[in-house]
Amino acid sequence: MMSGETVEREDALQVWLEVSEMKKIGFIGLGTMGGPMAANLLKKGFPITVYNRSLEKAEELVGLGASIAATPADAARNADILITMLSNDTAIRQVFYDAYGILEGLRSGMTIIDCSTISPHTSKTLYAELAENGVRFLDAPVTGSKPAAISGSLVFMVGGDEEVLVEQNDVFEAMGSKIIYMGSAGSGSYAKLAHNTIVGINAIGFIEGLSLAAKANIHLDKFMDIVMAGAASSRQAELKGPKILSRDFDVQFSMQLMHKDLRIASQLTDQLQLTTPLLGIAKNVFEMGLSKGLGEQDLCAIVKLYEDWMGTVIHRDVTPAEAAILQAEKPFVERRRSIRLPMDIPLLLSVYQWEQEGAFSGQNIEGTLFDLSDNGLQIASAFPLAMDMFIVIHFPKEADLPPITGRIIRISAENDLFHYGCLLSGLPPSTRIKLEEYIQSQLQHEAEAEAEEA
Repeated sequence: MMSGETVEREDALQVWLEVSEMKKIGFIGLGTMGGPMAANLLKKGFPITVYNRSLEKAEELVGLGASIAATPADAARNADILITMLSNDTAIRQVFYDAYGILEGLRSGMTIIDCSTISPHTSKTLYAELAENGVRFLDAPVTGSKPAAISGSLVFMVGGDEEVLVEQNDVFEAMGSKIIYMGSAGSGSYAKLAHNTIVGINAIGFIEGLSLAAKANIHLDKFMDIVMAGAASSRQAELKGPKILSRDFDVQFSMQLMHKDLRIASQLTDQLQLTTPLLGIAKNVFEMGLSKGLGEQDLCAIVKLYEDWMGTVIHRDVTPAEAAILQAEKPFVERRRSIRLPMDIPLLLSVYQWEQEGAFSGQNIEGTLFDLSDNGLQIASAFPLAMDMFIVIHFPKEADLPPITGRIIRISAENDLFHYGCLLSGLPPSTRIKLEEYIQSQLQHEAEAEAEEA
């Protein structure tokens, strides 16, 4: 019979053997998702070397047993498996191809798992180039956002060689609850873009419905009960409804990343010659959110656009003190047409006239911006123009606005000036927001100047 001391020694030896045989992992990219993923691998006992451009995020994992690499090449050099979790194609290319990048630390026989959401073309390119160096590559983006990354319940959609996935299944299981093989290289990236197209469209649809209920003074907690019990129920409603009603815009999945994914998906549908009107609308709405400066907040902060448009802050029933705080953050939504303050913003107008087939003549005239409406501008000028004439409007340099095309749809004469109503067509949402912000800043400047004179 073995003594207790002998048993303890053998147990310790077994633990040492298991640890020594565990795959050595390099992990690059410790942001909202990557940090918790690396932490779960450490908790499962995998020896990990981490690299992150911001050193403090890497240092947070040292307490769990991580080592820190000085460069991406160092993170790859001694790794059996290298995992990357980065924000976009540009970041991936930099970390692979820059000086001291991953390519400098490759070893034949290692496996690289990229969990980033990037274009399928980039995934396929990496698969082919790494194979030439004897390195296996899997594109394995995830769904589940920050809470799932923390709890280790991410869903992986994996493209590449299936036998490589089977070999690395233990690594995936340390970070996720479901691993789905999608097919050849790039298949994981295709699946993620299709998935996030649905996410973006669902988020906008849910927030529009919630805005309608709020504007109609519906009790929002009860409305959420209806949504979750009915056909409108969705994962977005489940995750984002409580955050919106409690005014919690801390990042689970940022707006700028949502917009990035929709932009890549839109480029992909162009390549596939697929018509996707809802994708285009969702991408434009999130672009407006970026223009408003909401990019680093959670994607559900897009609700702030709707609050601007309808003049109502969306929140659950609150105490009087909480209501006062919310009222203080209520967005300014008063329209120019309601306040009718005089404007005197100088403009330069390029006027073009058709002479004959293939030939135009043009000239520049001076004018001033007189008013702003929902779909156009009212411009005052001493120069006579005609109905349906197209003009190009140039704002002052400090406005930092591109030339804007307008069509004259209304003409009136007052004193020695003509007032032209100009319809703006095809104006990108980001330019529209920038235009309104510039005009609002000019009005604010005029108001402050008048106050000083008084």
